[in-house]
Amino acid sequence: GAEVVFSVDCTKLKEHFGPGKRQFHRIYFNFPHCGRKAGVVKNRQLLAGFFHSCAEVLAQEGEVHVALCNGQGGTPADQPRREWHNSWQIVAVAAAAGFILSHVHPFKAETIEGYKCTGYRSQDKSFCVEGALNHIFTRSTAPLCFTPMSCQTQLGSQKLSFQVPQVLVDKINRGFLEVNSSHPVRTIKEKLSAGLSQAFPLQNISSCLPLLQQGPPGGVCHSNIFWIALSPGEAPGTEKTSQGLADAVLCSHFGQDTDGNGQEGCPDPKQFYLRPSLLPHAQAIIKKGAFSPGTLQVLSGPVFRKCRITPHSMPAFHEMLVVLAVSRGTENSCVQMLVENIKTTMNSLHQGVSGVKPSISLQEAASFGTELSDFAAFERQLGGIQHFLCVGTEPDPRGSCVGVIRTAPGELKSRELVVVSASLNLDLLAMLLCGISDWRMLWTWDRRFLRQFPEGELRLFKSFSLYPPSYVHDVSFWLPDGQDFDEVAFHTLARRV
Repeated sequence: GAEVVFSVDCTKLKEHFGPGKRQFHRIYFNFPHCGRKAGVVKNRQLLAGFFHSCAEVLAQEGEVHVALCNGQGGTPADQPRREWHNSWQIVAVAAAAGFILSHVHPFKAETIEGYKCTGYRSQDKSFCVEGALNHIFTRSTAPLCFTPMSCQTQLGSQKLSFQVPQVLVDKINRGFLEVNSSHPVRTIKEKLSAGLSQAFPLQNISSCLPLLQQGPPGGVCHSNIFWIALSPGEAPGTEKTSQGLADAVLCSHFGQDTDGNGQEGCPDPKQFYLRPSLLPHAQAIIKKGAFSPGTLQVLSGPVFRKCRITPHSMPAFHEMLVVLAVSRGTENSCVQMLVENIKTTMNSLHQGVSGVKPSISLQEAASFGTELSDFAAFERQLGGIQHFLCVGTEPDPRGSCVGVIRTAPGELKSRELVVVSASLNLDLLAMLLCGISDWRMLWTWDRRFLRQFPEGELRLFKSFSLYPPSYVHDVSFWLPDGQDFDEVAFHTLARRV
């Protein structure tokens, strides 16, 4: 029942098939070779032309299967593995055409009906397939086109439009925490909320929290803040926003302007920035009196911070903030109760994912030295921290900081009550629980990611890109005398470029 076509040039597939026949689900190329004693360079060129040709006729979720003799591919799956320059470098060649290596398994000729191993350099003996490997490629996600994007948000009684910073264009309004989402970030948030509700009455107040906060005079730590320019003609008067949650209590927690330039360090009262924390929203709710003692208030949503470039430092992540007013003198026992509840929930989640019990610890803030993660360092700047919540991962026995515990005796007018709060980085929790090595995977548009978590089920993540090419480049530069180096600002610039 198959159609057989002869004299097809593998580097010009599009020319041999009409428009109605260009959506192949699978394309097989068993043991490609230029013939005779062609070297590795010519065979790489053959593969490069083949993969570019496949990109024109393959269905969006199709596969390209390439069988190679053992050692030719140049991947860690080859045993023994050739030196890179002596291999066909198949992963890098395919990447140039927009393909990623998703699976590698032994090539078994006996499983292919009618397949015969014939022809070996024009000799009578058959072609040797022992140790051969079948490489399965799928399409990679196309690079994002960073076109300027504007966003609307409610600030007090006014709707404002603003230009989204380029590095955050694909991270605004993604809806990971919405009711119909099966994203692991939402699953962890829901499981934590369910666990906490067994110990405390719980109220969710996350809806309608504005993305922007207003910058009063007084020196916000500008290295970590995404300053926002409102769309032309939309800059509101101070009186229009003072009645809402826009009054950024956050800024009072930061130190004063240290660079003395009078610019970003001392913002104009009408300047705005993307919220780096949900803490000011909680403080505004407390000050308005919309706060029930004994009830656990839950706020959650994306927050935005400039940070260094590392696998665990995120310029955007989802924060879950739980706030509780308790009787003075009981705050320590409430902190322990809160932490034990979070530990129990996370233990059950981790066992469901991989069967390994994580090491979760509560560490005194004073025990953390100057070398803090970007998350922990920024939280410390907000003040009031007593403990860091850490999840142990190898090889760091102290673990990664996933949250902080605060107690704030002066938050309430009542002298009998103390506010206890816990801030959790849901994205980092998702990475640690599901074995995701790079935070960018949480934000991918590739549907293969969410398919691994059907109906909100947490699983150990399996990468659909094996052995991705890794490139290392060095940059060297110098600064004029007397000019300080701001590492976060440099990394933000590098990420944007």
